[in-house]
Amino acid sequence: MAAKVRAGNGFIAALDQSGGSTPKALSQYGVSEDAYANDAEMFDAIHAMRARIVAAPAFNGDKVVGAILFEDTMDRDFAGEPAPAHLWNTQGVVPFLKIDKGLEAEADGVQLMKPMPDLDTLLDRAHALGVFGTKERSVIQSADPKGIDAIVAQQFKIGQQVLSHDMMPILEPEITISIPDKAQAESLLRDSILRHLDEIPEGTEVMLKLTLPENPGHYQVLVDHPKVMRVVALSGGYSRDEATRRLALNPGIIASFSRALTEGLSVDQSDDSFNAHIADTIDAIHAASVAS
Repeated sequence: MAAKVRAGNGFIAALDQSGGSTPKALSQYGVSEDAYANDAEMFDAIHAMRARIVAAPAFNGDKVVGAILFEDTMDRDFAGEPAPAHLWNTQGVVPFLKIDKGLEAEADGVQLMKPMPDLDTLLDRAHALGVFGTKERSVIQSADPKGIDAIVAQQFKIGQQVLSHDMMPILEPEITISIPDKAQAESLLRDSILRHLDEIPEGTEVMLKLTLPENPGHYQVLVDHPKVMRVVALSGGYSRDEATRRLALNPGIIASFSRALTEGLSVDQSDDSFNAHIADTIDAIHAASVAS
């Protein structure tokens, strides 16, 4: 799995919408909130969407390097096989798990991750199911040096906990794309990450999931860093076309898109139409990910 991720001839699909983001994802897919009566039915509906994506002929290890799963998805099946095992054994796609439990209120221009008191138990269970790594998201809302240092410190602390379970952490300090000081926040973030990378032991690697930068090549020093296995990019609310355009300007970074991956998909599409659309999307994201 590490070799597959390191080679990175493709992108990582983000199939990890959680309780808070699931209603919006379902609405964009054409499933309104009155179509489910409770959380259980809501998660059944989103799993059906994810299973349909995973079952599409184009969704395989040729262009999709990995997939990030929500905990509920990890505990379910794809095609009658446990989801992580199916992704890797049947499709050659490396499974990751979203582990954060949501965001704290904003302070110093950032939203830290909420506490994860049961994280060790979750990591043990995920590792036993064959999950390769994790993803943990926090959010930067302004270019506040104190806040950005705090968010990076928390990401690396959780990352060390993940590494202790022989799993690969994807650290995701997302920068909101609409903030006016986005470029300044990106510089502060890059420099803070570099400082923290200097502090982790030699031979240790992490992955990074970052908002596509304003200035192409801004994160190249992280792409080339010996302690970074891969840098992946989130779509962050950009359209698929804008996200892939920006991605192609940053060689060495591969996509890890969620909303841009599912853009244009509908529950009412025929299987042929659905599969053709997801194939076009996979082709576009793959092309941008491997652009040089």
